[in-house]
Amino acid sequence: MKKKLKVGFWEFIAGLILRNRILISIGIVLLTVFLSLQWKNVGMTYNEANLLPKNHKANKEYTQFLNTFGEEGNLVVIGIKNPRLFTPKVYKAWEEMMNRLKSNSEVELVVSLNDLKKLHKNDTLEQFELIPLVDPKRTLDPEYLKEIKRQLFHDLPFYEGLLFNKKTGSIRSAIYIKKDVVNSPIRKDFIIHKLVPAIETFERTTKIDLKVSGMPYIRTINTENMKGEIGLFIGAALFITSLIFFLFFRSHRATFISICILIVGVMWSFGTLGLFHYKITILTAIIPPLIIVIGITNCIFLINKYQQEINTHHNQAKALQRVISKIGVSTLMTNLTTAIGFATFMITGNELLYEFGLVTSINVITVYLLTLLVVPIVYSFMPLPKEKHLSHLNKNYLSSLLNWVEHLVRYKRNLIYSIYGILLVFSIVGLTQMKVSGSLIGEMPKSASFFKDILFFEKEFNGVMPLEIMINTKHKKGVFKASTIRKMDELQQTIDSLPELSKPVSIVNLVKYSKQAFYNGNPEYYSLPDSQEQAFVLSYGKGLGKGKSKDNLMKSYVDKTGQYARITTFMKDIGTEEMAKIEQKLQAKIDILFPKERYEVTLTGKALVFQKGTSYLVNNLIESLIFAILLIAGLMAYMFRSWKMIFASVVTNILPLCITSGLMGYFGIPLKPSTILVFSIAFGISVDNAIQFMAKYRHDLIQNNGKIKKSVISALHETGISTFYTSIVLIFGFAIFTLSSFGGTIALGGLISVTLTFAMFANLVVLPALVLTTERWSGKQDVLDIQDEPSTTIYRDYSEEKDV
Repeated sequence: MKKKLKVGFWEFIAGLILRNRILISIGIVLLTVFLSLQWKNVGMTYNEANLLPKNHKANKEYTQFLNTFGEEGNLVVIGIKNPRLFTPKVYKAWEEMMNRLKSNSEVELVVSLNDLKKLHKNDTLEQFELIPLVDPKRTLDPEYLKEIKRQLFHDLPFYEGLLFNKKTGSIRSAIYIKKDVVNSPIRKDFIIHKLVPAIETFERTTKIDLKVSGMPYIRTINTENMKGEIGLFIGAALFITSLIFFLFFRSHRATFISICILIVGVMWSFGTLGLFHYKITILTAIIPPLIIVIGITNCIFLINKYQQEINTHHNQAKALQRVISKIGVSTLMTNLTTAIGFATFMITGNELLYEFGLVTSINVITVYLLTLLVVPIVYSFMPLPKEKHLSHLNKNYLSSLLNWVEHLVRYKRNLIYSIYGILLVFSIVGLTQMKVSGSLIGEMPKSASFFKDILFFEKEFNGVMPLEIMINTKHKKGVFKASTIRKMDELQQTIDSLPELSKPVSIVNLVKYSKQAFYNGNPEYYSLPDSQEQAFVLSYGKGLGKGKSKDNLMKSYVDKTGQYARITTFMKDIGTEEMAKIEQKLQAKIDILFPKERYEVTLTGKALVFQKGTSYLVNNLIESLIFAILLIAGLMAYMFRSWKMIFASVVTNILPLCITSGLMGYFGIPLKPSTILVFSIAFGISVDNAIQFMAKYRHDLIQNNGKIKKSVISALHETGISTFYTSIVLIFGFAIFTLSSFGGTIALGGLISVTLTFAMFANLVVLPALVLTTERWSGKQDVLDIQDEPSTTIYRDYSEEKDV
């Protein structure tokens, strides 16, 4: 009864589609128009991706830091390493560039050589004053500029590591963008239309190459690169999939129909993003080409089945009905497994992955429904395919391939299992060598000019990734206590001893500079004042915490109450493992210096939040992969009601994941957010072919009165061609992502292609062999003699379905 109901349902769906083809076509057009109107809500993201949930401890600590000291990621640095800077012509160009940037409303503060301030002791007023280092009226004098250079590098240790490198002679300027601008579209306009042109003007005038970095600049250029790659991926995906499709089917008509379906699918994917008001991120940017690559497989299954039916009986009505009623149900299940693979990202607790998983899983199902409706409807208006369009069904190389696979499955199962076991051992050994890693700039385009600039700042100033230490003294003005200052200085000495970190900056530096200024600027006195000097030095510093914000040296490092202080350093791109070691070293020192009953010290900053986010995401993505496997196994249990079928399907498709993991270990590819995504996606896609085979095998087992071998071989020949076609298209389709300039996208595309390559051979060879073996476990006897000749007819109809 249940079987009749199921068959009747899909026959009813087939009749419904074919009888209402005009109405359905109008509905598709209207839905496409509606979703196209949602494109206006799609835009590029201007916020940095947060890998942690909002309620995570590290996120809460970072938010508290931002609430106390404001946005830390608003700094753009411009570096130069050329002695010609201290010549009148070049210095003039530098000064003009900085003044031009300073005049922009988006800029809060510019700290540069041309308007650098130095502390001066005013004995008359008995206080320190901030006076300009450079007299702009004398900058045309080469000798004066040489003296300024000498003063900067020898007399102002306060700025060493912050604005210059004494050993190499490199100098940088700091441009602070307003905090209400840094995460808005205005930032992009400033970077692209004001900052970059100003830098280019300087470079043309002086013939000196400047280095530019900082998170606002990197994020903006990254976004522009990402925007350019969306069109590249869509074009490349359409071209490669349609080309392979045409080479297989040799039909312009079938190829054109498929391209039209895929283009509408892309339009729907952008419309879905707009409907949810989601922005385009590094992940959502790859959804449209993903839909092309995944959607073409539906076209292959349905069009291939239609041509098989026409090749058998030349009855169009019967063929269209069978396309919907027979392939419709199996492709529904395969698309559900693919959608599940993406949907599991929604349980990671990460907003970026939630949006990616939700939109992709929805569009996988919608493009399936689109294909299921459009293919039969369009072909119902067309004449029967010609013989030349069906010639691919009897290609000699496909016949030879499937006959060879059949021979292996029949007679060489022990060889298959031996190879399987060797590959499994090989994979486990490689898996033990895999490492978890990730970095803020590790996924960025290595060929981009700004990446080379990042390396420059890493070499000259020990990095651009901020690491912050926030100290809560639990009392107002507790920061200014001599004991607190000494503890902070000892912690800074520890930071300074770590080669991965830059020279730290805090109120301690200003206190040391104050003592130097008290002794008339003698750099030998750049140190903390002792107990006898403290009263005199600090009495002169009473005016430093007041005045305009731009001249207030303490404003960025001590809050208004004097209760909170920060120590800022920058970190090289060292990866999460080394970063964790540094965090442990710093935390150990903090625990010694700052008793928890008197101080509350927090390690935070973008670099640390990213490191914790990477570890958190990898752990959660592993859980989501396990969840995906269990969920898909549950779906297959509902479909087949046989533990042997589930066992054979899951074991077959876990092997490719193991092989890919092993290869990652051997080649030193770390486990990080971009590479862990591979496994859930690849498993959800690769198991599709197993479902197609199992569905056909179960059907043929009934038709063949329980003859196991005959059913396995017929299912192999029936689904083998589609498995081969779809696998090739998917392998090359995902390979287009290796055209990206982003390391994460390259890894995603390349590793999925490798996984699907192994999955193709596993589903063609290992799966049929396992089915034969597991059926023997149950004690079933096969009527088919093992000495029967291998099948020579690839496409046969084993069903007794009625005509429409």
